[in-house]
Parts: sequence; C-alpha cells; structure tokens
Amino acid sequence: MSESWPTVALLTFSGGLQDAYSYCVRGKVFANAQTGNIVLMSQCFFAGEWLGGVHYLVPLFAFAFGVFIAEQIRARYAALRAVHWRQLIVLGEILLLFAVGFFPSSMDLAGNALVSFACAMQVQAFRKINGYPYASTMCIGNLRSGVEAFSAYLRTKDSALVKKAGHYFGVIGLFALGAGTGGMLCGQLGLRTIWVCCALLSIGFSLMFLKEDIQENAEIQTAWTHIRTDAAQAEAEARNIGHALSQEIQQQAKELHNPDER
Repeated sequence: MSESWPTVALLTFSGGLQDAYSYCVRGKVFANAQTGNIVLMSQCFFAGEWLGGVHYLVPLFAFAFGVFIAEQIRARYAALRAVHWRQLIVLGEILLLFAVGFFPSSMDLAGNALVSFACAMQVQAFRKINGYPYASTMCIGNLRSGVEAFSAYLRTKDSALVKKAGHYFGVIGLFALGAGTGGMLCGQLGLRTIWVCCALLSIGFSLMFLKEDIQENAEIQTAWTHIRTDAAQAEAEARNIGHALSQEIQQQAKELHNPDER
C-alpha cells in the first residue's frame, strides 16, 4: 500500500502543501526544495548577510538529518510485524508537523527545521509508485522521468511507457494542487495550516494497514499455481525415469543369470 495511488496521492498533496506553508508563513524558506535554499543561502553569505544565510542553512542540515534518521529507522525496524517501518515514519511526521502548528512566528527557524526534517523522512521512505521510482516532496526528478518515458514512447510506441509517463505527470499535478491549496489556506489558517497535512498523513497512515490489493494477490496465486504445476511435472518425470531405470536394471540382471537369452 505504500506504493499505491491513494497513499502516494495523500503524501504528494501533503508535500506540496508543506512547501507552500514554509514559504508563505515561515519566512520564505522551502521545506522540500533544498536547491532553492542553497541558492538563497549562498546569496546571503556572499552579501555578508550571515543571519540570513543561517536562515536557509538550518533547514538544509535538518533535511540531511531527516534522511539519515529515516534510513536508521528502516534498518532497525524493517522486520517489525505490528506496523510497517514506513508507518513509523509517517507517525513521526504527523507528530512533528502538529507541534509546528503551535510555534509562533518568532520560532520560524525551528519550525522550518522540523518541517524540512519531516519532509526528508518522507522522501527517503516513500520512493516508488507502482514500482516506478518517484519523489513525493519535489518535482524535478519526476519531471525528468516523465519526459524521458514519453520520449521513449514516441520512439518505441510501447504503451507501457505512456502509463509510466502518466504516473509521473500525475504526481507533479498532485504536488502542484497541494501547493496551490496550501497557498490559499495559509491566508485563512495562517500558522495552523500545517495541521491539514497532519490530517492527510493520518489517512495515509491508516491506509497502510491494508493488505496487498487484489491484483497483487492474484499475481501471487498465479505464481504459486505455476510452481505447483512445475513441481508436479518434475515429480512425474522423475517417476518415469525411475521406472525406466528399474526395468533396465531388471533386464540386465536377467541377462546375467541367463546368458543364453542375450
């Protein structure tokens, strides 16, 4: 379910909303687009605006630390049975973003750091949609992959490539929709807008309790049927070979005892 469209839609919409939130109400910092933060940080440092540079540097380090923590959680809790390790990531993200909603404007630096940290955990934990690699909190990689797949389709006419491109363009559209919605809600809810992300992520957390979908189960059943069929055929062939060997041995033994029958 972590790769299914419903979960991906919620995560991607939330990712766009988080970026809009950090930019619109938390001092024009990007929660996800760390390339933009690096550009703005560098401009501040070269202009001698050291405090302004730190304003963008802190979310950058928080994002890197979020990737590190997500990978540690995966390594430590990958075998956990009660919940999936990705659900732990989402639960942690919900708690962090809920706390950020209480931060006043004077704590924008800390708020942006936590949002960037949460975004990094999400992008590290959720990296596939129906088997295709993607990013739920940024668009440049999705745009590249979508255009690449469409270009390959024009050369090969392989319909699977159109489906692949559609996945990527759909993700980009959801991110844009989340960002636009976030921009509108920031004018109404202000600092509390981030709680909308908490609601979306809570739904995603619940969805991941569902088992594999019917198609996946059908594929498993088909594969298992093929395995059993192949095993039965191998067993029948082994019996035939054994029977033939037994007859040959009996014939050779008979010839040894009755040399005149050769």
